[in-house]
Amino acid sequence: MTTPPITDRPPAAPVRRIVTGLDADGKSCIQIDGLAPQPRGTGINMVWRTDTIPADNSSRSDIDDTPFGFELMHAGGSICVTVDYPPGMTTFMHATNTIDYVIVVRGEVTIVTETGEAKCRPGDIIVDRGILHAWRNDTTEVATIAVVNIPAHPVGKGKTV
Repeated sequence: MTTPPITDRPPAAPVRRIVTGLDADGKSCIQIDGLAPQPRGTGINMVWRTDTIPADNSSRSDIDDTPFGFELMHAGGSICVTVDYPPGMTTFMHATNTIDYVIVVRGEVTIVTETGEAKCRPGDIIVDRGILHAWRNDTTEVATIAVVNIPAHPVGKGKTV
């Protein structure tokens, strides 16, 4: 089974996000407490993103409604998303010019590389350093991962998406 296009996937489970910042008096506060934006048909929640690194934490506004796309991963900022993988789903082999911190939130997902694979369970953390890889859900339950993407120099075969 292959990955449906990014715009033709089952919806992701809603994710509550709590965003901190400074209020008008310069005191720490909770600025946002609610569900992360979920572009229809992507199976991805866009939790947060920044346009630059280092990030500018001075803004008091929410992120805009730009849906997730692989081009955002290479735009120079950081991205935090959650991704749901339905039972039986396998993604295509791909690489990104990013370092990705991937945390398995629920279910089981397997990371596949050119020379091996590892089954990942809730609480496992994968540090994907821009190599060629794919994801597979061999179970009958939805698997959810949380991912932070940060731009990095290319390695190996370099960016494929």
